[in-house]
Amino acid sequence: MAELRKIITEVLREIKPTNEERKRLEALSLKVLEVAKGEAGLYKATSILAGSLTRDTWLPSKKEFDLFVVFPEKMGEDELEKNGLEVGKRIIEKLGGKWKVDYAQHPYITGTLGDIDIDIVPCYKVESGKKIKSAVDRTPFHVEYLNKRLPIELSDHVRLLKHFLKANGIYGADSKTGGFSGYICELLVINYGTFEDFLKNVSRWDAGEIIDIEGQWPKKDYEKLRKKFENQVLILIDPVDKNRNAAAAVSANSLFKLKKIATNLLDNPGKTHFEKKEMAPLTQKEVKKIMEERGTELLVVNFKPPKVVSDILWPQLKRFTKRLENIMNEYEFYVLRSDFWSNEIDMATVILELEVGKVSKVNKKVGPSVFDKKGSESFIKKYKGACVNGPFIEEDFWCAEVNRKWDLATDKLTDSLEDEVTILKAKGVPNYIAEELKGGFEILKGESIAGLMKYSSDFAVFLRGYFEKEDLS
Repeated sequence: MAELRKIITEVLREIKPTNEERKRLEALSLKVLEVAKGEAGLYKATSILAGSLTRDTWLPSKKEFDLFVVFPEKMGEDELEKNGLEVGKRIIEKLGGKWKVDYAQHPYITGTLGDIDIDIVPCYKVESGKKIKSAVDRTPFHVEYLNKRLPIELSDHVRLLKHFLKANGIYGADSKTGGFSGYICELLVINYGTFEDFLKNVSRWDAGEIIDIEGQWPKKDYEKLRKKFENQVLILIDPVDKNRNAAAAVSANSLFKLKKIATNLLDNPGKTHFEKKEMAPLTQKEVKKIMEERGTELLVVNFKPPKVVSDILWPQLKRFTKRLENIMNEYEFYVLRSDFWSNEIDMATVILELEVGKVSKVNKKVGPSVFDKKGSESFIKKYKGACVNGPFIEEDFWCAEVNRKWDLATDKLTDSLEDEVTILKAKGVPNYIAEELKGGFEILKGESIAGLMKYSSDFAVFLRGYFEKEDLS
């Protein structure tokens, strides 16, 4: 463990903010609080700082902090949104910065002052974390809890954990990442004590792991908890609300990747575990070779992404991909695997890797047993005169051969996506994407995919990640 401790010391030296950076951020936060006091006071609201700045667990690569404007609970929701945005705008403008409106459960202001980002979020003053009106109402209780339970000597351990997760692509509870938030990192360090002890414990985790720091649930109820939080791979009971899983956003991929990288770091200590692994873009030549070896048909549906926040876009892309999978499987162009990607500017893509891109023009329908009189009559009525062969009998079952409407996957996919917006929505295409498809889309396969790879090296990197899956066992 001496080698690991030496590496930890070296990494911390590189990722800790300098005194100058710390003073600058702290000075700005106090200035923001001072301005906020006056602006929020106009609405009988108060302001508090939130985020890693307040506990010195921030990384210098991301200079930011949050300000929560806490409004009286009796204020109406529309009024809270309007007043919250107004307060946020005025704070940023008075400090000479730029702002824009962003969206979560409620709209909020994202401001920029030089190279420092500030989120100004309105919330309600509620009695406890269990009696919230919106998700952000818990934040003041999180701040209070962490300020009490996270000693300053553990700040560097949180910082180290954040950096470790970030370098390995699993830091952030947003829909795109499905990883570990800063709040989760702080809770895990409170629970395990040090970064080193965290590594030793996480390597033994399994799906359905339960962490209850404050012992709000008796261990005899753990199986009930797993049912309550069904299909959530990590259950981290929120200290301010026993009925909330703080780690609900963590995906199975992120959990098992964390187990793997923690084990690797313990077994083979080295600074490379704390460094981002760059992946080279896949080349056209490599794609051609891969597809020949796999013997599958790769289709890429490309369209312009809707102008919505990331946490709306990525879940919609996921649902859209699943819908396209179902269409392909229904028409027997069986999907081996699928994925989706977007640069969130002008490209959104769904990859469908099909076992076959072309099926026979004729399809055999197998009906009921000849001993099923009612079923037989129904089958014969349906297919008699409407099939190319039959109805006939094979091994005591009625059969009929019919012409398929679609024998090419690209034709079926095009037909499905060219429906009217109302029909697309009715058939399960997410709303924002359905609206965007009206503006056009393209379906690419084979060598035509090379144009997208040339246009976006990030897409080509994504393709390499698709074909070169990491071993998480």
